[in-house]
Amino acid sequence: MTRRPTLLVVSGPPGAGKTTLAHALAEVLGWPTVCRDEIKERLAATGADPADHSNLKTLEVFFRTLGDLLASGESLVAEAAFQDRLWRPGLEPLADLADIRIVRCTVDPEVARIRIAQRAAEDPSRAVHADAELLHRIAAGERPIESWVPIALDVPCLLVDTTQGGRAALTRIVEFAAHVAGPASDDPLTTPTGP
Repeated sequence: MTRRPTLLVVSGPPGAGKTTLAHALAEVLGWPTVCRDEIKERLAATGADPADHSNLKTLEVFFRTLGDLLASGESLVAEAAFQDRLWRPGLEPLADLADIRIVRCTVDPEVARIRIAQRAAEDPSRAVHADAELLHRIAAGERPIESWVPIALDVPCLLVDTTQGGRAALTRIVEFAAHVAGPASDDPLTTPTGP
């Protein structure tokens, strides 16, 4: 019997280092990576009108890509600032196609703010994400990093503190992704939760 593919979901608030971690995991696992922000940037680069519901189009392309890859039997890493209200409805149907495992990144809010500011200043493609507006809303207390709401799916979840970067916990996360049962981790960067 062929093993079902795995959908490794890398989630967390803005500035948690999700994209960096997702690409590192995909490289080690040999799986493709599907990143929501990268899809939005590609859509913007094609000249898509930003006022033309680009977030909705991005979500559509993101989940269609995940579904297509999983239906073909491909395990993959999916990355986005998954919050329960917006993302669970798109992820739940994928449980029919794959085993879903969630890596939930946590980060010190000040470190996240600094990372958001740095990427906004250094990466012109980030303009489509309105990082400057996000920083303004964080500073005004309208959208604190701590207000991010994690996905509430009944699937295995691993908490990873990415304040110092996620590479230190890479081996533990790869074991988690590959369904390797090992002894309880004493790694302070990773904490298993969920079923």
